[in-house]
Amino acid sequence: MKFRLVCVGRLSEEWLRQGAAEYIKRLQRHYTLEIVELKEEQGNHKDVAGLVRREGVRILDRVPNDAVAIVLDERGKSLGSEELADRLQQEMLHAGRDWCFVIGGPYGLDPALRQRADLLLSLSKFTLTHQMARLLLFEQIYRSGTIIRNEPYHNR
Repeated sequence: MKFRLVCVGRLSEEWLRQGAAEYIKRLQRHYTLEIVELKEEQGNHKDVAGLVRREGVRILDRVPNDAVAIVLDERGKSLGSEELADRLQQEMLHAGRDWCFVIGGPYGLDPALRQRADLLLSLSKFTLTHQMARLLLFEQIYRSGTIIRNEPYHNR
């Protein structure tokens, strides 16, 4: 199974890069992971809707048509770690489609991304920076894998 992350922006803080690198290393022992970082849309910040729309078009271009699209959205569905692991395991057992996670930019998500989503996923009721969301997402994907493999990381 392959995971792809399509996200807007790069990790700007060293501690975020270090944390992400650690979980990427752990994930790549069991899965293929591709990270697609798109530049934040530039332009008139008075036209936020236009910025978000243009970003959305560029993101959708990078989401494979046959992948399960999981779009991170603070208004999305909250899943526990075991629920996410169960969804991942079911996908691996039955359909085997790759998963494409999407993290939008600082101004939010284009409605077309929400429509494309197979799952709108909330990591927290808190509003998180898109950079923090990336680190938390990597940890949760890794945790899901350890739950599926019955490894002690999750401490059930």
